[in-house]
Amino acid sequence: MAFFLPLVLFFFARVCAIQPVFVKHYCLYDRGNFASNSTYKANLNHVLSSIANAKDTGSGFYTSSYGENSDKASAIGLCRGDVKSDVCRSCLNDSIYLLTQLCPRQKEAIGWFNNCMLRYSSRSIFGAVETGPHFLSWAAINITEEALFSQKLKTLLDSLKNNTSSGGSIKKYATGNIGARGLWTIYGLLQCTPDLSQLQCDECLKSALQAFPPCCSEGTTVFLPSCNARYELYLFYDPSAESQPPLSVVFSPSTSTKSTEGKKFRIRTVIVIVLPFVALSLLLTIGFYIFLRSRKLRERLETTDDDINSMDFLQYDFKTIKDATDDFSTVHKLGQGGFGIVYKGKLLNGQEVAVKRLTQGSQQGDLEFKNEVLLVAKLQHRNLVRLLGFCFEKSERLLIYEFLPNSSLDRFIFDPMQRQYLDWPRHYKIIVGISRGLMYLHEDSRFKVIHHDLKASNILLDAELNPKINDFGMARLCSFDQSNGDTSKIKGTYGYMAPEYALYGHFSIKLDVFSFGVFLLEIVSGQKNGSFQNGENIEHLLSYTWENWTKGTITNIIDPILTGTCIDEIIRCIHLGLLCVQEDAASRPTMALVLLMLNSYSSLPVPSRPGFLLQSKSSNIAQQFNCTEGSQSSLASSICIEEESSNQFNSIS
Repeated sequence: MAFFLPLVLFFFARVCAIQPVFVKHYCLYDRGNFASNSTYKANLNHVLSSIANAKDTGSGFYTSSYGENSDKASAIGLCRGDVKSDVCRSCLNDSIYLLTQLCPRQKEAIGWFNNCMLRYSSRSIFGAVETGPHFLSWAAINITEEALFSQKLKTLLDSLKNNTSSGGSIKKYATGNIGARGLWTIYGLLQCTPDLSQLQCDECLKSALQAFPPCCSEGTTVFLPSCNARYELYLFYDPSAESQPPLSVVFSPSTSTKSTEGKKFRIRTVIVIVLPFVALSLLLTIGFYIFLRSRKLRERLETTDDDINSMDFLQYDFKTIKDATDDFSTVHKLGQGGFGIVYKGKLLNGQEVAVKRLTQGSQQGDLEFKNEVLLVAKLQHRNLVRLLGFCFEKSERLLIYEFLPNSSLDRFIFDPMQRQYLDWPRHYKIIVGISRGLMYLHEDSRFKVIHHDLKASNILLDAELNPKINDFGMARLCSFDQSNGDTSKIKGTYGYMAPEYALYGHFSIKLDVFSFGVFLLEIVSGQKNGSFQNGENIEHLLSYTWENWTKGTITNIIDPILTGTCIDEIIRCIHLGLLCVQEDAASRPTMALVLLMLNSYSSLPVPSRPGFLLQSKSSNIAQQFNCTEGSQSSLASSICIEEESSNQFNSIS
């Protein structure tokens, strides 16, 4: 036992390091435990599955119970009132998976993300106020006019509490803000589970607000099982879902009247006076908000050149790079794409580099160049290609990357001769490395980055065959906390684009998850997605995989070179690949969950139908997308900052 304990602790620490999950979670050990083969476990799986697959009600509130007596399991899922349906669904799915992993034997557990809450228990938890366990987070700061701040905060929270508790059985949620001109603005959000009555919600929120620290904090969050409360000095919720106008002016209507007619007259007077004022205030607020966003955008664009010029430590002069590539000799050409040619070069110190020379005369080349420099210079991860420097001189735009001697992954896995050099442990190492790189882009980097064109040709291998994700040329700019959006410009590589993006222009981090799933099936089968060779027929890899999965003949798609080695691990990767390419984006796991699944042996959910199930040749896929490979440049990356760019970028293998 003493021998195995360090191994168990190491594995647990590794999982925790990979997946920093909830804001807070509790496994309630004193509420009882269950065995893995128990009736309660089966009932719990049933209710969690019911929540995961429940029809979207638009309220973000889901409940389920199943079983009898002590084996009865009950669960509640609640999303924050301003989050959209797909974000809600993704958050709850993550919660279901992670909470059951973190509390594998406890009958009762609760976990909070910023966007949702999940709890389950063996006792009845519906329609009851529960204030424990709870979580409190706050940070003290110096506030000007502390007395005024406390007064304004109380006014805001009291108003929101009344609005929240008076909500219906579908949603009990309120947001709002209040400010002191020139000092600060306080933004607040309160929410109860809708199964509570008005009095119960009011009681729960009183407990939450009593937990708030005395003045003054720049922000405070309180999570309780039945309600939550939060305020910040910045806008942290979706303003389009704001339930009431700013509370900068509070009206106190008279309560005494001499007659019914007098009362009606005063009401009409208030309406005539107040409504135009409120409407004007709202218009001014919206206009000021738009003005601030526009000014911020202009400042960002105007400072791009300054940002480039300030990065002198990365800058090379043109002659140095010209000499390193023998005047850009075709002998040193590594590849070519829509935005230029890549050459191999050798600096004076003997270091080998890859030089991307952007095509001169491109109308969008300058902005694309600046985006790539600023983005890649700030993204540092062992599984991303490293930018060494750049040259910004007259009409020349050069990017200098580390040189990776083993070229791109597609030249290994799709070549019958080359792929013999990759045994399954190397395959698995590459899969895990790409997972880590994508999780860094989605969750751990300074920006939220959607690569948008993940495929084998955009994965380079170093001397030890470590994978590195390549191509960050074109940036889609959006708000930092934006997790999804829409575009009318569909650019990418067909066969790797998720259906919601290819057909409707909806983008999110789940685009990369879909592409990763395709890549996972390709690396296991050794075949390209759009041209899977099955005897004399050419089939679509997703369709062929799904057909064999449903028939129980999944080993048919495994590359013969890999047959007989770690077959269970390979089949698990196929299972995971199918989870990643599910048609419903919300059902796909996040890359953090993918990495957790790769590093554990827990049971995986049953996959649903993949997107783009086709039986036709790849040329018909292009017709569905209304594109051709030559005309559709690869949309290399989306970085969530503040606005959308319309550049195109062709990947260079």
